[in-house]
Formats: sequence, structure tokens, C-alpha cells
Amino acid sequence: MTKKNRLTKLLGLSICLSIAAQAVYAEGTLNILTWEGYADPSFIEPFEAATGCKVTATFVGSNDDYAPKLLAGGGVYDLITPTVDTTMPLILNDLVEPLDLSRIPRFSEVFEIYKTNEGIIHEGETYGVPWVWGANPMMYIVDKFETPPTTIAELLTPEMEGRLSFWDDKTTVYLGARLMGHRAEEVFDLTDEELQEVREKLIEIKPNVRKYWASAGELVNLYASGEIWASNTWGGYQIALLAEEGIEAKEFIPEEGIDGWMDVWQIIKGTENLDCAYEFLNMTLAEEGQCGQIAVNGYAPTNPVAVRECLTDEQRVAMNFDSDEFRESIVYQQNLGDRLRDYVNTWNAVKAAN
Repeated sequence: MTKKNRLTKLLGLSICLSIAAQAVYAEGTLNILTWEGYADPSFIEPFEAATGCKVTATFVGSNDDYAPKLLAGGGVYDLITPTVDTTMPLILNDLVEPLDLSRIPRFSEVFEIYKTNEGIIHEGETYGVPWVWGANPMMYIVDKFETPPTTIAELLTPEMEGRLSFWDDKTTVYLGARLMGHRAEEVFDLTDEELQEVREKLIEIKPNVRKYWASAGELVNLYASGEIWASNTWGGYQIALLAEEGIEAKEFIPEEGIDGWMDVWQIIKGTENLDCAYEFLNMTLAEEGQCGQIAVNGYAPTNPVAVRECLTDEQRVAMNFDSDEFRESIVYQQNLGDRLRDYVNTWNAVKAAN
């Protein structure tokens, strides 16, 4: 048994004991719509064993997937995990429930900057449990560059034709806006004219794009096959997967800037599995959920109390975990409100263009 497997086994035992000590036994099947790595057996199976709540997961590759899937049949799902720039339309269209925070005692332990994020607060009610946060940096294969890139613009040369990949998600519109000179929060409040300019820019650079990646696995495969040399990425996640394949990559924050993000758990309106949903939300903020996802994904946690014992010194440094100043300096993706459709349409137009 490898060291990693021993740690995973021990973590699983610890999780099971922890949940059993605090959970109220419930029954039901939770259908969750979420991201890769957010329903890993290492913390889901102990949760199921301790609570009696079974979990079935369907995975998305983009935030743009949530609304169509819910509108096509929201009753299919009980919990979802969108990013905060996508949550408000779900709230305003009455697709998700306001939370009863008295049923989530550890919500109070969440970093203030995350539990008060405008993407989960509406008319005094809270509509989401902060789960993880991070950023979407750029990434490149080390041995393909004599000089490490410091800008996105450097990756748009003729020599890089067909060697780039960008995420198949509206957030690539933010990237295009930064290429056009927009900075900080400006990228979340583009006019129709500015969106048109961004669309034209992203179409202009399409010869350099091999493919728009739709999942972590697809991006890793594009690198492993040698098809691409650089991309944007989910910070900390795909680079770890590449390392497991023996591929040396490096992340960097380009001079044009990047976006920070936070994913939140939301309860679908009218779920018949409300007790299990709250059991699950409590797990996500407890040691089993916060430490469990770090072991799987390496993303920064939202509850500093829950991770006091499981974060290594190296992880604390890598995440800038002890710096409130760092967290507050990040330009987090913001609620797009009624402009969400315009951003999604802009991105779809880029993909459809020849």
C-alpha cells in the first residue's frame, strides 16, 4: 500500500467516525449536480455510511450547464455547486432554496469574505454554503518554453498556432476582456459594444487554439498527447494531475490578470430530500468535507476552523491561507445578473465562428 493510499484510508476512517459522532440518521438519495472531484468516494462513502443518505452525482464541465439542466427538469437534482458569478439568476428564478442557517451550525466559522459574498445573499436571506475558492491561472509545459511566459499575449504568436487550449466556459470571455485591456472588476460589467469587441478578439486568436477543453481530464489528455503547450486551468488541480503523468507544467498569473472564484452548495427548490441535503451541507463545512476535498482537489477551503489539523505548512503557504490581505486582494468573479445571458451568448458565438 502506498503512502498516499494509507493516508486516504486513514482519512476515510477519520471522516466516518467524525460524521457518525455528529449526524442525525436520515434516509434518502441525494442527486447532486457538481464538478469533478466534489463527490469523491473518499468523503462521500463515509457520509453515506454514517447518515443513511445515498449520493448520486452528475458532473458539469461549465457553469453554463447549470441553468439549462435545471430548467429542463430541476426536480431531478437536490444540490448543485455553481460559482458565485452564476448563482443570482438561479436565485431570482426561484430555482434554489434560501437556507435555514440554524440547521448549519458551522456556517458561522466560514471566512467573513465568503459567507457575505453578494452572490449568495438576496433580500436578507442566504442561498449558498461556501465550499472552496481559488483562481484560474495560466499554465504551460516547462520544456516547451526557453523563456517562461508572463503574459497571455506571448502565447498568441504564430509559433503557438494550434498549441493553446481555453476552457469551454463563459469565463473565457473575461480572459478575452483582459486581452483587450480591461482590468479588475471591469470584465464583469462589459457593455454590448465591449462584448462585441471581445467576441471579435477571441475569434481572431482562434488559429492558436487547438480545442476548448470541457473537463479536467480532457485538458490533461491534450497535454499528455503533446497537442497543446499552454492553457488556462483550474488552479492547483490539473497541474497535479499532469504531475501524476510525469508531465512538468507550471502555473503563472499573467500580467493581464486573472479571476478568483468561489463555488457554493445550493439546495434546489422543492427538494424532497431536505434532511439529507442539510446533512450534506454540514459535512461540507466540517473536517470531513473541508479536509476531504483538499486531499482530492487541493483547492483552498472556506472554513479555517475545520482545517486546522489537516493543512500542512506547505499547503498553508501555497494557498496564502493565513493572509486575509491576500484573500481580499483577489478579484473574485462577480454576479452578472441579467447580463449572464449576454456573456453566455458571446461565448457561444465565439465557439460557433469559423
